[in-house]
Amino acid sequence: MIERATQRRLIGQSVYAGLVLLLLFLRLLPLHPGRTGWPGPELTLALTFAWVLRRPEQVPVLLIAAAFLLQDIMLLWPFGLWAAVVVMATEAARLREVRWREQPFVVEWLRVSLLIAAMMLGYRIVLGLFLLPMPPLGQVVLSWLATAAAYPLVVLAGHWLLGLRRATPAEAER
Repeated sequence: MIERATQRRLIGQSVYAGLVLLLLFLRLLPLHPGRTGWPGPELTLALTFAWVLRRPEQVPVLLIAAAFLLQDIMLLWPFGLWAAVVVMATEAARLREVRWREQPFVVEWLRVSLLIAAMMLGYRIVLGLFLLPMPPLGQVVLSWLATAAAYPLVVLAGHWLLGLRRATPAEAER
């Protein structure tokens, strides 16, 4: 029989992977072909940060890398660049998760928002260095604002729908 902690970890990984695939599928749907509107939030990124800061054992780095590498391929972005940026940022957040655990949510929200801004800036700098086409700066800023605004909603939905909450000190010791 499988151990309860291992079972919980595998279920969490499966749910995360399923949600990432669902979000990618929804992103690929041609809902309004030919019409460009306001850029929406990066829900996959917000979900990943929420999961890493609440249950880091359920989202290993290889799962995050595979999810965002698949997103790079399916959305025809530069192969592996956004995945590498996300992996570096989530691992930086994972290393600080123990210290951030005791902080109020507003501080977490601010830190995640600043980390996402740094990620988008770094991505843009690398695109510029290699002379790759870049989206307009206004769209990037609006996407960052939308992602930062959506983060509390993603955390709230994760808490209510999935039971995703911060680990208690007793759970963290296991």
